[in-house]
Parts: sequence; C-alpha cells; structure tokens
Amino acid sequence: MPNHGELPELAAAVLQPGFAGATAPDWVRRWLGEGLGGVALFARNVESPAQVAALTAQLRAERPDVLVAIDEEAGDVTRFESRQGSSRPGNLALGAIDDIRLTEEVAHDLGCDLANAGITLDYAPDADVNSNAANPVIGVRAFGAETQLVARHTAAFVRGLQAAGVAACAKHFPGHGDTSVDSHHDVPLIDRDRAQLEECELVPFRAAIAAGVQVIMTGHLLVPAYDKELPATLSRPILTGLLREELGFDGLIVTDGIEMQAVRRRYGLAGATVKALAAGADAICVGGDHADEQTAVLLRDAIVAAVRSGELPEERLRSAADRVRRLGQWTTATQTATGARAIADAAPEVAVLPHAAGVGFDAARRAVRVTVAEGAAPLPVDGPAHVVEFAPPRNIAIGAETPWGLGTPLDELLPGTTSVRLTEDELGADPAATVLDGSAGRPLVLVVRDVHRHAWLADVLNGVLAQRPDAIVVEMGVPETVLGAIHIATFGATRACGQAAAELIAGTRVPAPAPQPLAA
Repeated sequence: MPNHGELPELAAAVLQPGFAGATAPDWVRRWLGEGLGGVALFARNVESPAQVAALTAQLRAERPDVLVAIDEEAGDVTRFESRQGSSRPGNLALGAIDDIRLTEEVAHDLGCDLANAGITLDYAPDADVNSNAANPVIGVRAFGAETQLVARHTAAFVRGLQAAGVAACAKHFPGHGDTSVDSHHDVPLIDRDRAQLEECELVPFRAAIAAGVQVIMTGHLLVPAYDKELPATLSRPILTGLLREELGFDGLIVTDGIEMQAVRRRYGLAGATVKALAAGADAICVGGDHADEQTAVLLRDAIVAAVRSGELPEERLRSAADRVRRLGQWTTATQTATGARAIADAAPEVAVLPHAAGVGFDAARRAVRVTVAEGAAPLPVDGPAHVVEFAPPRNIAIGAETPWGLGTPLDELLPGTTSVRLTEDELGADPAATVLDGSAGRPLVLVVRDVHRHAWLADVLNGVLAQRPDAIVVEMGVPETVLGAIHIATFGATRACGQAAAELIAGTRVPAPAPQPLAA
C-alpha cells in the first residue's frame, strides 16, 4: 500500500517558490523543515552580495541541501545585479566575440560570485537560437541566430558556471527562438517539423547535455511536431519522450514560471503544476508574481490530491523529489570541493573590484562593433554630449528596476553631458524637434534597443538624422538595422555594455588585458 502520509513532504520537495523580502520569512523556514526542496530568488530579494549570503545562510540552517535558485543571465536579465545593472555583457555580446574560452571565463566568474553568496542553481544559460529577428522576449538573451555558435557557447557557459559549483540550467526547452510571441502573455507556436527542430532548436540542448548540464528548463511553447495540444511544459511526449528518452537527459527538469499566461490561462496554477509533473517535470518554479504561502499551499495540496485521485502516479512524484534531492547533494558536494564560502562567513573586508574592472567589462569592450560611413567625423567626440535614450515597450523578462543606457556612464567620462529618455508617447507632434531639443552645439548620441522591431523608432531616427547627420547611433539591442554615419553596436544594454560604448565615444577606452587561465 502507498504511504500517503509522505505525500505533503514529497509535494513540497518539488516546489521552488519565491517570496518577498531580504530575509527568509517564517513560512519559508518552516516549510524547509517540512520538505521544501528549493526556493527561487528574484530582484526583490537582492540588496547586496553580503545580504544574499546572510539570506541563504538562513535557508541552509533549516535544510543544508536546499536548492537556492536565481534567474541570473549575466546580461540584460539580471537579478543578482538588478540594482546597478550587470557587470557582464550578456549572451549576444559573447556570441558576437565568439571566443568560447572567454564565455567559459565569464560564466565561471559569475558562478564564483553566486556560489560565494550561497546560490546553488542559476536559471542560465539561455540556449535558444534567436532565428526570428522579431522575437520580443529572447533577442540579446541568446548567443545569436546561428545554431552551432549558440551550441558551442551554451556548452562553454555550462562548463564555466558548474566549475564554480553552481548548477547550470539550459532554457527554454525545446527552443524559444523562432517565435514572435512572448510566453509571459500567450502560447508561442514553434511551427517546425522534427527534422528542422533537430537541425536547429535541439542542437544547443544536446551540447548542454554533452557538457554535463545539471538542469534544463521547459518552455511554455506549443510544438505540434511533438504535441498538437499541450505546451512543452505540460507535454509528456516532449519532456519524457524527447528530452528524457531521445536526448538522454537524466538531470533535473524545472518549469519556467508556472504562473505565466501561456500555461496558467487555460489550466490554472494548480492544474498546470499537476500536468507538468505528470509530463516529466521534476520541479515547479513559481513566485515571480505569486510570492506567498497561500500559493505554495495551493500547489502542494493540488499535487497531493492528484496522487490520491490517480491523476499523478506516486512513483512519478517520488522520482521528481529524488532528482531534487540528488541535485541538492551535487551542489553541496561541488561547492565544498571548489572552496566556495558565503561572504557572510568570510573576513570582514570583502574584495571589491575597481569601477568598470573585471572580465565582464573586458568582454563588453571586446564586443563593441563600430560602423563608420565615409566622410564621417571620427571618434572620440570633442566635448560633453547630449544623449537621447529611446525606451520601447519593456521585455517583461528584464526587470523594470534594472538601469540601462548611456547617459550616466558618459557623464562620468565627459562631465556636463546631458541626457533624456523618451517613450513613443512622449515624442509629441514633432518627434524630431523633441529629440533635438537641448542638443544644439554639442555632439548628439541616440541610444536605441531593437530598432528593427519598432517602426516608429526607425521613423524618428531617420527624421533626426536628416537634420543631424553627425549624430551617433548606439544600438543596445539586436543590431539588425544600421542607421547613421557612426553606428555603435553593443549587443546588450547592461552596465558593462554602456560603459564600453561610453569609453569609445569619450576616447578613454583602454585595451583589455590578455585573458588569464581559469582558476583551478
């Protein structure tokens, strides 16, 4: 006879809920004693590395092998550095450089920071092939649009991160790149046959598996080649048939945020959770929006009820819980072996890198590409500039609190630089006049993100450039469109990317040092 008395503990083991606050709330600490397998940290939980280390120490005091996860892509999507912007350039910049050794070094550097703060699982790297330039949610988060390039950098990122003792998580299986729909809002359709998927989307995931990736995250994607009805997160043919049996992955499968509308709208939080586990998922990520104990109770009770009703086989739940515990043991053993130690337990003086120093900033400098038309005035500029940053609708995966742009770093290098940020609605009846206001007699820098996806932005740029052909255009998104006599592509909008472009414009850029060997 099954021992149903264990079910609440098993159900808690497969949850990775979020919570509010910079310290562990009582309900989370209590749940850890009752079997909770992991938690997910978001920007709201991060104030500083030392504070995160103290938080994770609280969690680990209740359960030493708890999985502490964070969605830290080391690019535009950053949680660990959400308050100041990432000190690393992000995937697209690393793909543009195409130095797998550098990618591994950047990932290892990130892993060391996370491990020293007590984080054991990073929902990275993004292994999507951004083959659709209209993609509204991947873009600079991908290493690029070329399959083999994405595959080799995905594998390098996995190796670097895990060498530091942090479990890597390749996402969003089986591939979110060829879509123009954001799964936060609706169900994207990946309308490719199996041969096409095998030649493109699946290649980076095979590379991640070959590199020993510990975790793979599901995408809330409809892939009719494998399942005509259910999104991948809820599909047994995709998670068990394709990922487990065909690709041979034996690590942990975690869902993308289960509250995302692509699965929640039709199935509800509880229904999507049960279906995901039945399909082959091992852990449920929740709490980006629903960061409370009531949500955790709802999901735990739904899992228990599904087992008792026969909807979810008990052996499937036990297998999922076993994988969670196994990963917890791996992270504990690996971080011990690599010598990671929480900052809170370290010496009072924590080493802090100088401003704009480190492998991430060096990588951002290497990524910058400049296109100069014949006859254009050369860089650097000859005095304080006026910077206009255009703000298209935000990619929801990128935290609203995360700073970006060029105004601040350029003002630090060229004091007296002024800046303004404009949305489409703020441009008024005469957009060119609005943009040019305040720029007379000084260099003009126009900062854009993904101009190819926003017709209004291309129109405004063309209108402004007709009057100020000397303006410098800085593209901090995917550089599909090149406009202006001087065009600078940073391949991301992180703090490191902004610093690299500002140095180039101001003429203070220094050569990056030669890469050093990875720490043993």
